[in-house]
Amino acid sequence: QVQPVESGGGLVQAGGSLRLSCAASGRAFSSYNMGWFRRTPGKEREFVASISRNGASTDYADSVNGRFTISRDNAKNTVYLQMNSLKPEDTAIYFCAKAKFPYSSISRREETFGSWGQGTQVTVSS
Repeated sequence: QVQPVESGGGLVQAGGSLRLSCAASGRAFSSYNMGWFRRTPGKEREFVASISRNGASTDYADSVNGRFTISRDNAKNTVYLQMNSLKPEDTAIYFCAKAKFPYSSISRREETFGSWGQGTQVTVSS
């Protein structure tokens, strides 16, 4: 499987916004749920958000709920993460992931995702 490719990371001041993109190649993109995870130094990777294959259902970690929005454009094989009101504690490497199986239930568990991007760095300065 070809890995998803993230883009859009960078340096931003606290209170600012960034939009991450994830391009996932391959047929039947619209059959797979997608997710975003993040990892900070010294911590394990954690769930951020996930979206169902048609975009009708979304799920967010409590720490980002109300500030981040996950969306997708199946015509472009792309999933997005709009991040607003960023905080220094949002500083992390952000990873895009594709569900392991098509037509599965939306999930926040890492083991349900089978293809991961290399990650993009997001740094929020105080």
